[in-house]
Amino acid sequence: MSVFIHQQNQWPNFTWKNDEILNLLSEARNLQGRLIGKMESLGFDLRNEALLDTLTLDVLKSSEIEGEFLNPDQVRSSIARKLGMEIAGSVESDRNIDGVVEMMVDATQNCFKHLTTERLFDWHASLFPTGRSGMHKITVADWRSDTTGPMQVVSGALGREKVHFQAPDSILIEKEMNQFLNWFNHNLENDLVIKASIAHLWFVTIHPFEDGNGRITRALTDMLLAQSDKSNQRFYSMSAQIRIERKLYYEMLEKTQKGNLDITEWINWFLNCLINALKSTDSQLIKILFKANFWTTNSTTSINERQKKLLNKLLDGFDGKLTSSKWAKIAKCSKDTAIRDINDLIGKGILQKETAGGRSTNYELKN
Repeated sequence: MSVFIHQQNQWPNFTWKNDEILNLLSEARNLQGRLIGKMESLGFDLRNEALLDTLTLDVLKSSEIEGEFLNPDQVRSSIARKLGMEIAGSVESDRNIDGVVEMMVDATQNCFKHLTTERLFDWHASLFPTGRSGMHKITVADWRSDTTGPMQVVSGALGREKVHFQAPDSILIEKEMNQFLNWFNHNLENDLVIKASIAHLWFVTIHPFEDGNGRITRALTDMLLAQSDKSNQRFYSMSAQIRIERKLYYEMLEKTQKGNLDITEWINWFLNCLINALKSTDSQLIKILFKANFWTTNSTTSINERQKKLLNKLLDGFDGKLTSSKWAKIAKCSKDTAIRDINDLIGKGILQKETAGGRSTNYELKN
């Protein structure tokens, strides 16, 4: 008896009901067009700022879905270097962060290039530069071999495990991936947004690598969405929205992988997730425009490099409350220097003390 979708006789001949997805697809396409039009009306610098913000969010949230929390400053700096952008407060980044960034930038900036086995192996190697996932040595830049048993997604205590999914046997991977890559590179029948939803489900179901399948799946999704936008500039993050809907995402994935080849429900979820991702971009655009207007307004104000660094952090969304101690730590200066910097900006009408008070004095941008 067939248990998982890849064990169905007609796998991977997916079907879906066009009349049940048409309205959502039209809405998603309309939002894509409006967003691209809006971004094209911005100047070069603002588009680059939006691109940098989106890719940073994408890398951070795709890793968070897997339970890995990366340093935002390192991610942002790594992306800026990869794209040849100069940003204030750039920092050195770890090898593992540079690897994730390299994969994501290649997937989106080179979205129109063919996907090959070698390219996937390069991505996988970039994700695991030490050849290890955590403390465990893994097979890198090659398909999994299942030497310790079937590839399964399992939860629960030892002896009471629940198998959510079991991937195809490793001996089938080369055949499965050849079929997937041929479809990925040559299928012209499906709308590219629908193709992105199918590719996401198909690749993560094959689960061809020992680790890193989720992040590579989302990179492939972004690659096809970039093709659908006819642009390698990313202004919305599907991974950020999947992170928000993480529980439902895994539930829908499990339900579909245990279902039949009619994937209408999966495509509907994917389209709704994409629509939510596109809508959430409006708030990101407001932040970018506010930041640009802030620096235009203060273009003639004397502001030192430490102040610029901290102001940009506030404009990008500072994590927690800004105190003089945090200022000194981030700016790598004494607390006395930090207080002088802060008081100077208060005197210039840029910063103000938070009215909430508390044990420490906190500072925020003046409205």
